[in-house]
Amino acid sequence: MTAPVGGALWGRAEQQDFRGRVRGCLLGGAIGDALGAGIEFASLAEITEAHGPAGVTDYVEAYGRRGAVTDDTQMTLFTVDGLIRAHVRRDTGAWHPPTDVHAAYRRWFRTQHEWGPDERRAGDGWLAREEWLYARRAPGRACLSGLGDDVMGTVDRPKNPESKGCGTVMRSAPFGLLVGWEPQLVFQLAVECAAQTHGHPTGILAAGAFAAIVHALVRGEDLDAAVQKALVQLATRPGHEETTEALKKALGAVRQGLPSPERVESLGEGWTAEESLAIAVYCALVAEDMRHGLLLAVNHGGDSDSTGSICGNLLGALHGETALPPAWLAEVEGRATILELADDFAMEMTQGPALHGPADSAEVWLSRYPRG
Repeated sequence: MTAPVGGALWGRAEQQDFRGRVRGCLLGGAIGDALGAGIEFASLAEITEAHGPAGVTDYVEAYGRRGAVTDDTQMTLFTVDGLIRAHVRRDTGAWHPPTDVHAAYRRWFRTQHEWGPDERRAGDGWLAREEWLYARRAPGRACLSGLGDDVMGTVDRPKNPESKGCGTVMRSAPFGLLVGWEPQLVFQLAVECAAQTHGHPTGILAAGAFAAIVHALVRGEDLDAAVQKALVQLATRPGHEETTEALKKALGAVRQGLPSPERVESLGEGWTAEESLAIAVYCALVAEDMRHGLLLAVNHGGDSDSTGSICGNLLGALHGETALPPAWLAEVEGRATILELADDFAMEMTQGPALHGPADSAEVWLSRYPRG
């Protein structure tokens, strides 16, 4: 993969806006994930019977607590970690971000099989030493099997070539936060990293489209324009038809009347990549505010945590951290870690040369994000 070109000059206002969008994207995704975690496997009828006609309107207990996140947030955080490591390792002359993201996903894989951090692995960096991440939260089978050995799936030789589960999309928002990259490179990187666990064209292209949408939002586009730009990119890719159709169906649903759980369910259940993306895009397009959009995204009989997470990524990238509902933000699991990682990512993207270089680097940064 070639290195990114271009990039803006970062003034203080631009840095603050970018940091707010990064925080909003990652925390918004975590909040949506947590809202859906307790109803992920319930039908709409079961949800309304248990929680009333409006469905869930707040966190419900999952995994022993309120505000618990799932593998969606876990893997998203490790995507961020891998992207920071890729930029740091570029000082050595090595530049292949899919390899660094794959290594980060392998660190996530260990959190699903080990009791806690192994301090002997000094090269793991700080995120892999966060004990709260060592918890199984219904990880997808394709993610686990795709990362079960050291062999990295590629577009030409993907892991699980028949799988198009939403596990590719729910972890791919961070690629869109590479605001200095060209849109085509953002799309391609998301595709290459999706192939590490899912090989079906729809699985990998939906991830690329999602990253492209987030990228346009962070660059200041509105959501409709961002989706249109993603559709243009999709049209050039073989096997794009399912993803393109799903996004067009989401756009069409906006014009069909007032939002409702039934209209959400007309787009699918969210277990597959294109359906999860379509539901999240629809809910973000019709959202009156963050709260309304996220509750619409989780109150359906399908993969509620993933559609909530993806919708939260979109709305957070669009509106920034100040749009997040304060009570939900205060209670979401891992908030301190997510904030720390978001700020590190924003610093790396805007001030990386001041943190590290071929000749001189801040020791604390290389301890957090080792080059190895």
